[in-house]
Amino acid sequence: MSLKWKPTQIRQKEYYEKQLQSRLAFLSGKGIESAKADKDTIVRKLKASLKAVNSRLRQIAANEKRTAEMARIKAERAAAPPKEKEKERGKAEKPKKGPEEGKEKKPKAEKKAGPPKEKDQAGGKGQKPASAPEEGKAPAKKKPE
Repeated sequence: MSLKWKPTQIRQKEYYEKQLQSRLAFLSGKGIESAKADKDTIVRKLKASLKAVNSRLRQIAANEKRTAEMARIKAERAAAPPKEKEKERGKAEKPKKGPEEGKEKKPKAEKKAGPPKEKDQAGGKGQKPASAPEEGKAPAKKKPE
């Protein structure tokens, strides 16, 4: 909520307070007790409006307080001496994590190149040629339908 809202909300609060006071004076002039006056719809609406305005004013005050606190922190950081040297020293003191002397990395085994894949004469990708089953395997049995 911007700062322009604050004066508007203050004016609305004053307006609702005047309206509420005039309504309560009107009801008391008619001889209605305060317990019954609280149940009056206009009085209830005015009280609700006042409650809403007060809530908005609290939010504006909290926002202003937070903004002032952030400005104070920013000014303190700007006034403080730079801590770059301390950061550099802290980084230099930490040992780098690397392979330990007792452990050595094993070289990866090279992949063996298999026989080149045969392509079907039609040039279909991923299709097996329609040839006899491989030598070491038994022929596949077909299920009856």
